Amino acid sequence: MSRITTPPTIEAAPAASQPLLQAVKKMLGVVPNLFRLVANSPAALEGYLGMMSALNKGELPAATRERIALTVAEINGCSYCLSAHTYLGKNVAKLDDVELALNRTGKSNDPKADAALKFAALVTHSRGHVSETDLRAVKAAGYTDAQIIEIVQHVAFNTWTNYINEVMKIDVDFPLVSARAAA
Repeated sequence: MSRITTPPTIEAAPAASQPLLQAVKKMLGVVPNLFRLVANSPAALEGYLGMMSALNKGELPAATRERIALTVAEINGCSYCLSAHTYLGKNVAKLDDVELALNRTGKSNDPKADAALKFAALVTHSRGHVSETDLRAVKAAGYTDAQIIEIVQHVAFNTWTNYINEVMKIDVDFPLVSARAAA
C-alpha cells in the first residue's frame, strides 16, 4: 500500500498534472502508478517526463537504457523498477530472460553493453566517485564522452525513480520482480 495518495484516475490528479498524465496515457496506453503518484507534484511530474523525453533522444540505444535501469534498480533494491524495466526490457527492447538476469547483476552478454553496465554499477555503488581507470575502461569499450554522460544521467534518473518508489512504497502494477536486496 502506497504511503501517500496515488490519484486513482487522471481526473483525480491535480489539474496541472492532468495534461501530463494524458500524454503518458497516449504514449504508453496506460498510466502506471509511479506517474500517477508523482502527479501529486505537477513540478516533479514535469521534471520526470522532461528528463525521460530528453534521455530517450540521446545516443544510447533503448536496450542499453533498459539494461542500466535494471542494474541500478537491483543495486538500490527497487522491486517496482525491476518489475517495470523487466517488462519493458522483454517487451520493448526485446531482451531475453538470460540477458535480463545478467543485467540485474550489472553484466551483459553484449560486450559493449557489459562495459556500460559495469560503469553504471560503479557509479551507483560509489555515488559518482569513480576512478580515472574506470572512466578509461568505458571509453576503451567504445563509448563517447556524450554517451558516458548519458550513462551517468541514466544512473541518476533511475536512482530518483528507485527512491520515489521505495520511499512511497508504490504498489507494483507490472508483473512482480522482487529485488534480491539493496546493496
